[in-house]
Amino acid sequence: MTEPEASTAPFAGRTAWARSLQTPLRAFLRTESGSAAVLLVATLTALIWANIDVASYEAVWQMPLSIRLGGSGVSQTLREWVNSGLMTFFFFIIGLEARREFDMGELRERRRVALPLAAGIGGMVVPVAIYLAVNAGRPSAHGWGVAMSTDTAFALGLLALVGRRLPDSVRAFLLTVVVVDDVVALAVIATVYSGHVALGPLVIALAIFGVLLLVRASRIRHGLIYALLGTAAWVALLFSGVDPVTVGLVMGLLTYAYPPAREDLERATGLFRLFREQPTPELARSASTGLTAALSPNERLVQLYHPWTSYLIVPLFAVANAGIAISGEFLSRAYTSPITLGILIGLVAGKPIGIVGSSGLVTRLNRAQLRPPVGWAAIAGGGAIAGIGFTVSLLIATLAFGGAQLQEAKLGVLSAALCASVAAWAVFGVTALLPARRRTRALLGTAESIIDLAEPVDPDRDHIRGPAEALVTMVEYGDFECPYCGQAEPVIRELLADYGDVRYVWRHLPLTDVHPRAQLAAEAAEAAASQDAFWPMHDLLLDHQGDLRPADLNRYATNLGIDVERFRNDLRKHTHALRIAEDVDSAGLSGVSGTPTFFINGRRHYGAYDITTLTSAVKTAKARAAITIQPDSVQRGRPGSVDNAVDER
Repeated sequence: MTEPEASTAPFAGRTAWARSLQTPLRAFLRTESGSAAVLLVATLTALIWANIDVASYEAVWQMPLSIRLGGSGVSQTLREWVNSGLMTFFFFIIGLEARREFDMGELRERRRVALPLAAGIGGMVVPVAIYLAVNAGRPSAHGWGVAMSTDTAFALGLLALVGRRLPDSVRAFLLTVVVVDDVVALAVIATVYSGHVALGPLVIALAIFGVLLLVRASRIRHGLIYALLGTAAWVALLFSGVDPVTVGLVMGLLTYAYPPAREDLERATGLFRLFREQPTPELARSASTGLTAALSPNERLVQLYHPWTSYLIVPLFAVANAGIAISGEFLSRAYTSPITLGILIGLVAGKPIGIVGSSGLVTRLNRAQLRPPVGWAAIAGGGAIAGIGFTVSLLIATLAFGGAQLQEAKLGVLSAALCASVAAWAVFGVTALLPARRRTRALLGTAESIIDLAEPVDPDRDHIRGPAEALVTMVEYGDFECPYCGQAEPVIRELLADYGDVRYVWRHLPLTDVHPRAQLAAEAAEAAASQDAFWPMHDLLLDHQGDLRPADLNRYATNLGIDVERFRNDLRKHTHALRIAEDVDSAGLSGVSGTPTFFINGRRHYGAYDITTLTSAVKTAKARAAITIQPDSVQRGRPGSVDNAVDER
C-alpha cells in the first residue's frame, strides 16, 4: 500500500557504518586486484635475479625433486612441480569461478552464454591468426598457443588501477570472458602441448573422473575423498603425458555454487542452539557440520584456496618462469624475431579486435536481441587489458619452446603486458573525457539487466517511500529485530535525503529462528499500516530494536495516536500474519535468506551498505535506466528523464 503522506517526512542521521558483505564475485575481484602488486613484484624479482646471475636462477629451478612411495614415485624439476603441480590449484580456482558464473552469475541465464563465449573465443582466434601470419612457414608457428590467453589475476588487478571508477559490470564482463579464455586455453594445453600420450594411465584418469561424477551425484561432502581422487587423477594424467593441471579445472567445474537456503540456515541455528544448551564435542561437531552445509562447496573452496593461489602460487610461478637475461644484443634480436613480434602484436592488437569484433558479430546476428551487458567503450577497454597473457602464456611458452626461443617468447609476453596496460589506460582515459550521457552509454550499454526480484513492486500493496516516478526503486527485505537492518536504516534515510530520486520499498522477512520478537513486530507494523501509520511505526521499531515486547508495541501505538484497541485486537488475532507470510514467500522466490537484502531496480545488491556504496549503486542503476528510457517519456519531460538522471560518477 502506498503512503505518499509519509514519503515527505524529513530524514536525518549520519552513519559511518560500512560493513562489507561480499559476493563471491566481489571477493574474487578484490583478491585479484590486491594480488596484482604481489605478482608484479614477483616478476621484477625474477628479472633482477636472472640478470644478476642467470646460472644460479636456472640451477635453482632445474633442481630435481622426487616423491617416492615404495618402489614408485614422481620425479620432476622444481619448476615443473610449480608449473604442473601448484598451478593445478590456480586452474581449480578458474574452474570454481566458471561454475559460479554458470550457476549464480551472468551466465545463469543460458541465452547470455553465447556472447561471452563468442567474445572469449574471438579474443583467442584473432591473436592466434596474427601469430600464425607472422610466423608462417617457420617451425616457431607451433607456439601459437602463447598468444591466445589472458592472465585473470594481472588483467583484473591492472583494470582496477587504470579504471578505478568503472562500474562493477565492466569487471564482471571481463571476468566472464577470461574464464572462457582460460577454459579453452587449458583444453589446448591438454590436447596440443602435452607429450606422447600413454593410453593406459589416461584410461585410469578417465575412470577416476567417472568415480568423481558418481561421488558428486551422491552429494558426498567429505573433502578428503575429493582430495584423494583428485591426487590420483593428477598422478595418472602426469604418467599419461597429458598436462595434469587439467585436473584442477575439471574438479572446479564439478563443484556446485548456490546461495544458502533459509531452511539450511534455520537447521544450522537449531544445531547451534543445541550446542549452546549442552556444549559437548558431539554437538560441537554437529553444529560445525550444519554451518558448513549451509554454504555451497564452491563458495567455501574459493574462500579457502583463492588467497593462496593469488598471493603465493601465481607469484611463485612468476618467479620460476619470468626470469630472462636482458642485454642490448638480446633485445635487438628478439624485437625482430617473429616469435616475439607474433606474441606482442597478437596479444596487444588481436585481443581487443577479437573481443570487440565477436561481440559486435553476435549482437548483429541476434538483431540486437542479445547485447553485451556493458557499453562498447567498456568492451574495448576490457579487450585491451585482456592482452595481458602472462601466467597461461608463460606456461604454454615453457611447453612449446626451449632455449633462445623461450627467452624471446617470454619477452613478447612481458612486453605485451606493458603495452596492453597502456592501451587500456588510453581507452578509459578517452572515455572519461566524453560528456556525461555519452560516457554513461559507452560504459554501461543498453542491454537489459538480469532481474533477480521475483515479485515486482506493487504500488497498491507494497509500502513505498519516495516519488512514484523515480527511475530507481530500492527494495529491502528486513527484520525489525535484526541489528544489521537497524544499522542500515540511517544509511537509507541519508540516501533518501541526499539523493531524492529514489523509491524505497520495505518488505518483511522476520528471521524467527534467531529473532523471536521479529514476527510480532512485523505484525505491529502492518497493524499500524491499516491505520495509515506504517512508516512512523517502522521508524520507531528500528530505532528501538531492543524493546519489541507487546507492552512496548502498545506504547508505540499510543505515541502515534492511532486506535490502540484496534491495534491490540489485530495483534491478538494475528490479523496481518498472512500479509507478512506473502512477503516471506516472495523472499524465498528471490533467493533471499538473510537480512537486510537489497534489490535496486530488480537487481540484487551485493556488497557494503554504507552511504558511499549504496549511492554509487543507485547512480549506476539510474544511469542505466536513463539510457534505456522510452524516447516519448523524455519528450514529455517527466521527472526522472534522461536530462535529469545521468550523474557524474
